[in-house]
Amino acid sequence: MTTADSPHPHDRTTEPVGELVQRASQQLSQLVRDEMRLAQAEMAQKGKRFGKGGGLFGGAGLVGVLALQALVATAIAALALVLDVWAAALIVTAVLAGVAALLAALGKQQIKRAAPPVPEQTVDSVKADVAEIKERAHR
Repeated sequence: MTTADSPHPHDRTTEPVGELVQRASQQLSQLVRDEMRLAQAEMAQKGKRFGKGGGLFGGAGLVGVLALQALVATAIAALALVLDVWAAALIVTAVLAGVAALLAALGKQQIKRAAPPVPEQTVDSVKADVAEIKERAHR
């Protein structure tokens, strides 16, 4: 019986294993390339959204700073009802400087806790894993 007489001219059971492996390899490569293109397109879209979101957060921060400046001016104006304007401004400035100093001290304390910038727990965990693998390899 020839291939022309066969009911299935492309019967995969008669193909050599090498061809099947080659075809599977090509299909797998194509699948990986397609998935990478899809991931790239998805990440590009998400990147645009992150960019827009970051810009909006930046705008919100700027408007927030302006609102705080208006609040400071309001506090000075309120104190100026009972004090001279210069004294009211000096008091508000001193309070703001105190808050800034407190925030700076707290920030410095947090940075000290974070130093050194090395994932120490992860390093210790990896060292323990390596030691365990070495121990099992010697058995």
